[in-house]
Amino acid sequence: MPRREHPQRYGRYTGGPDPLAPPVDLGEALDSVSEGVMAGYSPRRALREFLRRGGKGQEGLDELAGRVQRRRQELLQRHRLDGTLGEVKELLEQALLAERGQLARDAHMDPMDRTLREMSIENLPDSTAAAVAELSEYDWASSEGREKYRQIQELLGREALESRFEGMKRALEGAGESEREAVTEMLTALGELLEKHALGEDTQSDFEDFMSRYGDYFPENPKDIDELIDTLAQRSAAAQRMLQSMTPEQREELARLSEQAFGSPELQNQLARLDSVLQTLRPGEDWDGSEEFGGDEPLGVGAGTSVLSELGELDALADQLSDSGSDSPLSELDIEALERHLGRDAGVSARTLADIEKSMRSAGYLEQAAEGEFRLSPAAMRKLGQSLLRDAASRLSGRTGARETRAAGAAGELTGSSRPWAFGDTEPWDVGKSITNAITRIAGDGGDPRRGLRLAPSDIEVQETEARTQAAVALLVDTSFSMVMEGRWVPMKRTALALHHLVSTRFRGDAMELISFGRYAQRQSIGELIGQDAFYEQGTNLHHALILAGRFFRKHPNMQPVLLVVTDGEPTAMLLPGGEPWFSYPPDRETIATTVAELDKVARFGAQITLFRLGDHPGLARFLDAMARRVGGTVVAPDLDDLGAAVVGEYLGSRFGDAGDSRE
Repeated sequence: MPRREHPQRYGRYTGGPDPLAPPVDLGEALDSVSEGVMAGYSPRRALREFLRRGGKGQEGLDELAGRVQRRRQELLQRHRLDGTLGEVKELLEQALLAERGQLARDAHMDPMDRTLREMSIENLPDSTAAAVAELSEYDWASSEGREKYRQIQELLGREALESRFEGMKRALEGAGESEREAVTEMLTALGELLEKHALGEDTQSDFEDFMSRYGDYFPENPKDIDELIDTLAQRSAAAQRMLQSMTPEQREELARLSEQAFGSPELQNQLARLDSVLQTLRPGEDWDGSEEFGGDEPLGVGAGTSVLSELGELDALADQLSDSGSDSPLSELDIEALERHLGRDAGVSARTLADIEKSMRSAGYLEQAAEGEFRLSPAAMRKLGQSLLRDAASRLSGRTGARETRAAGAAGELTGSSRPWAFGDTEPWDVGKSITNAITRIAGDGGDPRRGLRLAPSDIEVQETEARTQAAVALLVDTSFSMVMEGRWVPMKRTALALHHLVSTRFRGDAMELISFGRYAQRQSIGELIGQDAFYEQGTNLHHALILAGRFFRKHPNMQPVLLVVTDGEPTAMLLPGGEPWFSYPPDRETIATTVAELDKVARFGAQITLFRLGDHPGLARFLDAMARRVGGTVVAPDLDDLGAAVVGEYLGSRFGDAGDSRE
């Protein structure tokens, strides 16, 4: 028995997010949010700013909002609203021309009758609406003229219905009397249902009965009466705005013409009653707005209503895209409407932004604190720290004359195990495993390892060792307001995070203390420092910071003390015996002397001391140089972009005797 072939049908996927799309790359979003947080923004605001700005090759909400405004301007500058008036005028001229021709050709017509008819059509008012009304009782001699006049009545009826029910104009084109009677019946039933709903007397079965009889008139397929009213009210309000957008003369002309819709004012009366009920049920719709059209392309009443409806939807999208008060800028965005008006690419952009926002939360990069605020999670800190450390490594390796800071065998005795290499590793390579990894990779890629091997960084494994020396690292960072004013706030935070990541992942045996100092000094976690807002605070209390560093070193007597100080100003504050800060600018002799005495105490622990000077102030340079000479330390004056690399390099150098070439 031959196998039956089943025909296959293919089309665009419409089942939601593309299941074959690559996963969202959160790296750029996380970097942007982290930069914002380090600059003093909340994670929530920083994420909103990224979504507004977008990323590389990715439209943001602001660009989508701009496209919405451009589409709005395009509609207003392309169209005008006199299409129906022009079409009626043209049909009327055709009807009159045909009638004049028939009167001239009909030799059997009674001369008096011909004269009366000619007088009727030659003395019509200049107003198209008045002329159409006056001809309503005219007995047309020309069958073509009669048909053209009937087309005017049909056109007016179909346009009036189209302005309330989208698609009705085309549906009734060429329709007979029975179809028009069915529409009249539907309008009567709809008016009764809405009036019953306004009184609170309707039931769901009333709605279902109505839809079973007249559902074909409503392609939107509303699920209940509220959805039906929403659809009708939005369209009706757009029709009212369309009328308000016409000139007073056009509006009056159209109102008089509408009385001739389908040859009777009854349709217009039904629609007016419908509008009144809808306005009562949905007063929040824009019933009184208007627009200024300036184009050359004429629109009929139905098409004009559709354009006004589109303008209303565009305004709603603009409001959604500019909503700065919402926790989630995309939570209220109608992406289907965005795609309908701007195209599929806009929908793709919006869905990608929504995926980024959702993934930032679901991936654990943002967590909610007890007080309800969001903050960067430990996972986000690790990922950002890894990125910053890679940047520092790149800058270190790119320095002219710089040497590698790793020394084979310097870390301690081998344990027999190995692990993948990462920046900061000082252990010797496991050559056998590294080569095996390269062979496996090349063979897996379809290559032939026998033709030669080229090691990739991902192939390299290092032998794990027992550390011989552990370090107690105190990083002191200046958080005075000058750091903010001079653009050093974010580089300082990036530096702290890079060093923290290096110590916590590659040198787990080391202890690290992060101490910030402004008017006071305080111990901080890396998360607290990253999330700290910039605020105006007078004072650079290095004295207090050195006291806290000394306490930290005393807690770790068996570790090598390493002191790293990042500052852009001379000490202008000190801690008094009672615990209160003393501020003096310019720095007084007592503040300087007290700070120097505290540095001497730290030096007696045997600390390796590096002072990072930010800025070129001569007084700061003289003070730090004198401090460094006094305790056998080092002064480093990096550019801001090199601050992270300089601090990481000094830390590695303090452990293995090679700080690189980061000094002045």
